[in-house]
Amino acid sequence: MVFSRKVKEYTEAPITHNIVAEMLPEYNRPNDKISELIKSGELVSIRRGLYIPGPETDLPIPNLFLIANHLRGPSYVSMESALSYWSVIPERVYEVSSVTLKTTKTYTTPIGRFSYQHLAAPYYSFGIQSVKITSQQTSLIASPEKALCDKIILTSGILLRSITQTQDFLLDDMRMDEEMLRTLNISTIHSWLEDAPKKNSLKMLIKTLEQV
Repeated sequence: MVFSRKVKEYTEAPITHNIVAEMLPEYNRPNDKISELIKSGELVSIRRGLYIPGPETDLPIPNLFLIANHLRGPSYVSMESALSYWSVIPERVYEVSSVTLKTTKTYTTPIGRFSYQHLAAPYYSFGIQSVKITSQQTSLIASPEKALCDKIILTSGILLRSITQTQDFLLDDMRMDEEMLRTLNISTIHSWLEDAPKKNSLKMLIKTLEQV
């Protein structure tokens, strides 16, 4: 059976090295065959030991948010990527931004860039939603509130000291939708303050959202 038929049932998530090797029982040296499949475009390596179907198979690849969850875990999609997904910002985002319990890292892959920034528990675990992004794929994505807080916390140089400054950041710098800002759950953000970095900036965010 040709490889594209074998890999067809594995298009809903990234494929591990072990699964690919199991598809190649007739090869004594499956790693050599995997290298051939990558060179021929039937398999794409997104990091060591993790693959997706290549363009030569003419098969769909998993959603980029799901790939991001698998590429470096535990992690969840956040910041501009999540804010764009929730339509809080208008821009389409070309790099998938995530938060992880592991160290900060960026992967440049054949299908795009995936960046990860570190946050510690327990704050890390707040505001993560399991979102069904296709009929067969579910991804961990920050809620709009958590994505905004993560953006403030993880962006060097952002220290919110006044309502006017915060409004400028939200509406001018981030170009956030004012109507969407009114839908954010302020009490939820407040419940995270005790364990959150940049508490003063988040407190100013809350004061600003109360006046939007």
